[in-house]
Amino acid sequence: MNFLKRWKAHIVIFFAVVGPGFITANVDNDSGGIYTYSLAGARYGYALLWTLIPVTFVLIVVQEMSARLGAVTGKGLADLIREEFGFRITFLMMLALAVTNLTNVMAEFAGVASSMEIFGVSKFLSVPVAASLVWLLVVKGTYKTVEKVFLFACSFYICYVISGVWAKPDWLVAAKATLIPTVRFELGYLTMFVGIIGATVAPWMQFYLQSAIVEKGVEPKQYRQSRIEVIVGCVVAIVVAFFITVSCAATLHVAGRQDIADAADAALALRPLAGEWASYLFAVGLLNASVFAASILPLATAYSVCEGLGFEAGVNKKFRDAPIFYWLYTLLIGLGAGLILLPGMPLVQVSYLSQVANGFLLPFVLIFMLILSNRADLMGRLTNSKGYNFVAIGTVVFLAVLTLVLVAMQLMGKA
Repeated sequence: MNFLKRWKAHIVIFFAVVGPGFITANVDNDSGGIYTYSLAGARYGYALLWTLIPVTFVLIVVQEMSARLGAVTGKGLADLIREEFGFRITFLMMLALAVTNLTNVMAEFAGVASSMEIFGVSKFLSVPVAASLVWLLVVKGTYKTVEKVFLFACSFYICYVISGVWAKPDWLVAAKATLIPTVRFELGYLTMFVGIIGATVAPWMQFYLQSAIVEKGVEPKQYRQSRIEVIVGCVVAIVVAFFITVSCAATLHVAGRQDIADAADAALALRPLAGEWASYLFAVGLLNASVFAASILPLATAYSVCEGLGFEAGVNKKFRDAPIFYWLYTLLIGLGAGLILLPGMPLVQVSYLSQVANGFLLPFVLIFMLILSNRADLMGRLTNSKGYNFVAIGTVVFLAVLTLVLVAMQLMGKA
């Protein structure tokens, strides 16, 4: 009886803390991420599927560190960096994050435009409507309302699982490619690898997750349930990424179409190869992911910058109580949507390179997180374990080395 009561209590607490981890992990399957996974499948078939296994462990470790830092300290990551490392370093970090995130926001509205054009809706209608809706959701809503809408949006990622199954991939070849690594020392292949890491473990995620944990009020006594929620969210996000890659590998790569203009182009290309319904599901998933991320990316940036620079921030606050927070959120949405409507904007390059930029910026964010999460005076008994430090430090070293290799290969002109 006591056993059942304990389990009932754990389940109640789990559903009380569910939201930040699940939302953060899944929103990173945005239009830029979908394009990156689609391009990986189209260009290299199943060859890059193996990268999702180590990336899964990295994602879980990094996300759990963020959630734990928020639950124990009650402060956002940017706030902690400012307090512990000073204003100058924080300002430079926030500037780099804001510029990277602006390109990501542009990629989201590009996803809205291209996905709706499949259904015959002009971007001059779809983008302003989407921008207005996401602005109203955050500015007029409360944290609980916003979180419920975001959790509902997560359910639409099932579209990619169904689309991947309808593509009829060679599951045996896919399984072999997932379990047995295939490494090519080519500039394009290695850049795609960095893009996959950046698309899956983006720097902004750590800032948003920690801020969301704090605003939701998760405390150390609820940490165990919050940790489970983070892990489940990470696994679901990787499963979605797997099916996106597989669907394009089984269709576009097999058909010899190795280049796609954007994620919507992948949806259109699926039509004659996997059927009309698979194409529509891919497009609906893209629209949902783009609107979803167009809400969260500006929100994550506004949280981070305001915390880092010492301004009031939070969805539960009124506009007059946190004007910098809401004006920055408004500015990012306005710029992201407005720039997409300009003629001649290289949307494909912006979308892909924003993911690569995420991969390059990630090591710097991880270094701060590692230092903070190993501070006993901040974390008490919940400092990092040796295993966590091994994975996190390994990720920093790996990305740093891979970045140097890419730069060297670029200078030597190797393709």
